[in-house]
Amino acid sequence: MNRVGDFGLALGMRAIYVQFKSLDYATVFARAPSAVGEKVNFLGMSVDVLTCMCLRRFVGAVGKSAQLGLHT
Repeated sequence: MNRVGDFGLALGMRAIYVQFKSLDYATVFARAPSAVGEKVNFLGMSVDVLTCMCLRRFVGAVGKSAQLGLHT
């Protein structure tokens, strides 16, 4: 399940880098208000950009710590 977590974290980091051109926390948090309300097409659905990023990072964290649903 660790690989699921790695993949989720990689997807989340990629989404953050594509949107903000940085992975530095200070830069990302400073630029985040400009992304409020932006939509992205994800799996055929129109989803808020920040929500999509956060969910990807959440899936990564759940996979890395083998939480319910991703434990063996």
